[in-house]
Amino acid sequence: MVPEPKVIETKVFATVPKELLIEEQSAFTRDIFHGQKVGSFLEGPSFDRDGNLIMVDIAHGRILKLTPQKDWSVVTKYDGNPNGLKIHKDGRLFVTDRKNGVMIVDPVNGKVESFLGPDKLPGYKGTNDLFFASNGDLYFTDQGETGFHDPTGRVFRYSAKGKLDCLVANVPSPNGLVMDPQESMLYLAVTRANAAWRVPIRPDGSVHRVGLFCQLVGGWGPDGMAVDTKGNVLMAHAGGAAVWVWSADGLPIYRVVACDGGKLTTNMAYGGQDNRQLFITNSLANNVLVAEMPHPGQPMFGQM
Repeated sequence: MVPEPKVIETKVFATVPKELLIEEQSAFTRDIFHGQKVGSFLEGPSFDRDGNLIMVDIAHGRILKLTPQKDWSVVTKYDGNPNGLKIHKDGRLFVTDRKNGVMIVDPVNGKVESFLGPDKLPGYKGTNDLFFASNGDLYFTDQGETGFHDPTGRVFRYSAKGKLDCLVANVPSPNGLVMDPQESMLYLAVTRANAAWRVPIRPDGSVHRVGLFCQLVGGWGPDGMAVDTKGNVLMAHAGGAAVWVWSADGLPIYRVVACDGGKLTTNMAYGGQDNRQLFITNSLANNVLVAEMPHPGQPMFGQM
């Protein structure tokens, strides 16, 4: 019998100030939201070593910074649709951009440069999210418009030595991804299937027997992911107004609910004291939610 997941409440941590909301439509808002005005679309939260929460604004091609004092600023604005963001151990921001591939942003001066452009990824669809392993290998998804009608989404690994490998190439909308604490298992959000896959990684780096990890119900599908130090897997449920926490055995144990009715919970990052607070981007509500969690988050590579 599947246990009833315990509910964890959230509260609003910070809201994008009015002066940073953009009323003009963009190609992204016209395409995805059919012309609806979207002042910002927060995604890809990651903490730097100074405790600043760095996020992307997909809708308007911006990288935003939220300080511990809850002051907001724009790191940079450029021609693109930044979707995911992780911080390298050297402090650079690595960004998966739907339009431009994998980008690098200097957090000090805002300079944007290409790291892996569409020309380096034949059959390019549109990168979505990324994850750094402890050895410096970069894992990222190439989602684009894939789904059940076109199950050709891909998962790539770009090794610290500069080798690019396609690990999986038959995914109906690959989105967020994260590894377990031992880095022997890659968990992958498959948005259009409303499910998550497990991708075992052998010691030689090869993939072994990809399978289903869990199946969600309701909402629109899983988005960003994280793991905690116990090996539990977290996934933001877009349309489900929550973050689900699953045991490594694939059973739901917690449901972290959005407090303000915002349904587009898209991604998350652990931070705060002892790394036990979960910060969640609530995208269409222009805010960041926070919840106290039972276990600390597994540190990301950029935090180590």
